[in-house]
Amino acid sequence: GPGGGPRERLRRSCLYLPGNDPAALLHAGRHGPDVVVLDLEDAVAPAEKDAARTLVRNALRTVDFRGAERAVRINQGDHGLADLEWIVPHHAHAVLIPRAEDPEQVVHVRDRVDFLRPAHLVETPVWLIPVIESARGAWRACEIAGAADTVAALAFHAEDYAAEIGAERTREGRESFWARSQVLNGARAAGVQPLDAAFADAGDLEGLRRAAAEARALGFEGQACAHAAQIA
Repeated sequence: GPGGGPRERLRRSCLYLPGNDPAALLHAGRHGPDVVVLDLEDAVAPAEKDAARTLVRNALRTVDFRGAERAVRINQGDHGLADLEWIVPHHAHAVLIPRAEDPEQVVHVRDRVDFLRPAHLVETPVWLIPVIESARGAWRACEIAGAADTVAALAFHAEDYAAEIGAERTREGRESFWARSQVLNGARAAGVQPLDAAFADAGDLEGLRRAAAEARALGFEGQACAHAAQIA
């Protein structure tokens, strides 16, 4: 149904699905993730962006998400603000803001959401989940997490972060430990949920188990999943 669900809902597993893959979208809720993230950003090539918007809108309108939070990762900048017109009217529960580096980015998204909700008679809140994936974003994690009262969680993505600081992404993840700590503490200081990055090797479930246990021990409440096999 259209009900958005509480700010504090469980977000243990966040399954990312490419917004331009109709088959994946159709079965979005089947694997039982806490959150389904329909991706308009990294997973979608520039030429496919417009088609993906239509597919994601249609999925929000017709697919049974089986109780999962329905989230969409929008694009960066003005393109992302325009994406909101395709998702807010169709009862997306949450919006992921990519490459968040500045509290203003969060405020711009909140303002556009606040404009669209009454215009389309959407009564439930739309939660915001900024994604930290750069050195600048990690540095300002707490400000970003506290930029709007509709921020529900702060997420970390490791790939772009490692590349930006000039580090190799390793299985142990030492290169991103400081940034993960910033995301964790920034989220906690602002009173929102910290969400960890996906485990890189989708085939290694034992490695994932160790990584998830470590993330939980550090204080994270959830983790991105690049593949449905990682959810359980």
